[in-house]
Amino acid sequence: MRTQPTKLIGLLTILFILLLASGCVEDGDLQTESKSVELEERQEELVADQNETAQAKVGDTIRVHYTGTLDNGTVFDSSVGREPLEFTIGRGQMIPGFDKGVVGLNPSESKTITIPADQAYGPYRQDLVQVVARDQLPTDSELEVCQMLQSRQPNGQIILVTVTNVTDSNVTLDANHRLAGKNLTFEIQLVEIVSSA
Repeated sequence: MRTQPTKLIGLLTILFILLLASGCVEDGDLQTESKSVELEERQEELVADQNETAQAKVGDTIRVHYTGTLDNGTVFDSSVGREPLEFTIGRGQMIPGFDKGVVGLNPSESKTITIPADQAYGPYRQDLVQVVARDQLPTDSELEVCQMLQSRQPNGQIILVTVTNVTDSNVTLDANHRLAGKNLTFEIQLVEIVSSA
């Protein structure tokens, strides 16, 4: 049979062991590991927040997928099935409305924009349509409607023209862009911001 002092010593020993154990948890390896895990999780949250807040801005080089349609729904161009289109916003590489339309997009975000003709390829200009005598064109080529030809301007500049009408004596050439005078709708997805300004 144990005496009172022996029981007391036993209880004090158990209490001391419990205090030591709790001290190890607070000041030992487990707490350091816990802080390390919390720090890693916080860093991951910060990286995720930066990715979510990264928005395309003027001067950024970006990659997008797009599909362009006319008012009647006809698709005139698309990057689907090809590499994304890469360009720098604000450098004049794209029509003005497209450049403005991608500003503020986040990576993986999609957007539909409608670009009026004046922000796309401009109005259709009748003064850019000319009827020329057939003998002024090379005689060795068969001319067909929708055929593209190169025309040298008096200043030496070469422009593309489209044959819109062919008769025995005349050929009608149109120097307007094929999308001039048309409103354009684009479905755009920002794939990535390649480099930030």
